Amino acid sequence: MIVHLAILPILIPMLGGLMMLLPPFAGPDRFQRRRAAALILTLLQLVCSAALIASVLQNGALMYAVGDWQPPYGIILYVDQLAAMLIALTSFLGVCVTMYSFAGADRGGKYFHPLIQFQLLGIYGAFLTNDLFNLFVFFEVLLIASYALLIHGGGKQKTAASVHYVILNLIGSSIFLFALGTLYGITGTLNIGDMALRIPELSAGDKLIAQAGGSLMLIVFGLKSAMLPLHFWLPQTYAAATAPVAALFAIMTKVGVYCIFRVYTVIYGESAGDLAGMIEPWIWPLAILSIVAGTIGALASPNLRALAGNLVIVSVGTLLIAFAIRTPEASAAGFYYLIHSTLVSAALFLIADMIGEQRGKALDYFVIARKIKQQTLMGILFIVVAMAIAGLPPFSGFLGKLVILQSAAAGDHRLWVWSLILLSSLMTIIALSRAGTTLFWRSPPGQDNDDTKNVSKWQLSGALLLLIASPMLALFGASILNYTNQAAEQMHNIDYLINILQLKEGAK
Repeated sequence: MIVHLAILPILIPMLGGLMMLLPPFAGPDRFQRRRAAALILTLLQLVCSAALIASVLQNGALMYAVGDWQPPYGIILYVDQLAAMLIALTSFLGVCVTMYSFAGADRGGKYFHPLIQFQLLGIYGAFLTNDLFNLFVFFEVLLIASYALLIHGGGKQKTAASVHYVILNLIGSSIFLFALGTLYGITGTLNIGDMALRIPELSAGDKLIAQAGGSLMLIVFGLKSAMLPLHFWLPQTYAAATAPVAALFAIMTKVGVYCIFRVYTVIYGESAGDLAGMIEPWIWPLAILSIVAGTIGALASPNLRALAGNLVIVSVGTLLIAFAIRTPEASAAGFYYLIHSTLVSAALFLIADMIGEQRGKALDYFVIARKIKQQTLMGILFIVVAMAIAGLPPFSGFLGKLVILQSAAAGDHRLWVWSLILLSSLMTIIALSRAGTTLFWRSPPGQDNDDTKNVSKWQLSGALLLLIASPMLALFGASILNYTNQAAEQMHNIDYLINILQLKEGAK
């Protein structure tokens, strides 16, 4: 039973999403039925993710061969501590955005909750698969669901943003297929562990082809993660989406970052010989420029949602710096920061939506508008999320940035990393201070806001769960950092994965 835990994060949303398309959920009270089913499904996924973490801590990583077809030929799911952590993060985010949508965001279309389940299915699969072709398949699953979720509720702005988003990702998918064909042609496999064994044994000519395939994949993962110069789609796309969808999309860029960590540590890691660290000369400048571009975008943002989108780009650049340092300590720091940045970015999208609902036609734009009705409540929520994102104590952002700075302390790049992250944090504080000043203090006298509704208990519950996670991450920081350190050591230890693979082959 423990072994079959690996496939449950895929089966639950897949079967649950299909179930919600059946007639029992299509009656007059379909929204209530689907809401109940959606909440039960996301809670089941959260329980399953907790069981996965407990299992990998007790028994080590799980290698699951679907249909008992062994590697390198079968569909292999690999659950190590990193994958289990990301499954838990995604499932917790799924619970929060599902609860938030109960306030009415899910009524823009009758397939909202099934699409959320299919989106989660694709994300879980991308984290779990140990095969590059299946990674492509799960990419397509999550992208198809995201296309529909992006235009949920309709509107000209959403349609325009979705067209750009779809075209770019179709191009990315085409490049991914070219990369997979190239790599399969010279290695005869797309299993990540098996490729790690075969890449060092290639001839000099084949290594050049493998390098070209790896470079093509970097373009794809860079597009998914919104790494500069492939970042320009993100602020507009995230600002156009409904709040729960934008909050769920906060984990989407982390899928691309995760793939960079996994592929270029295992396949093109230290064991790859001449190809070890092949993307490092590119990652450093792109990570730095991503932070710069995101910071400038945050300062120039016209509304709070666009500001949140640009801060996602800053977090991606910060994670890429942790990858570029190329040590287990830096990877562990990056994993902690990944958890923090995903949760607080999602919280900011939800808070931006609640603030916008109470400002009339001005929404969350930085203009003079009617006074926010629940100003004290919204003000507290905004201050907490702003402090967490900016990296101020006692929130998780402070600890996350601190451990990344510590991981860079011994390297030649210390001056660059410290200066960049600290200056970006300062600019983020300025951007958020400007936003808060305009939203909460700049309102004309005499404006009546009695017709404005209070925020729903569902909205408040979803946002509060995400916000509470930040101080909890700091409070239990030692335990979480211990976990991320173990996850980083496990990922950097290529022999660990290969040994599991060889054991499976021996069992065949």
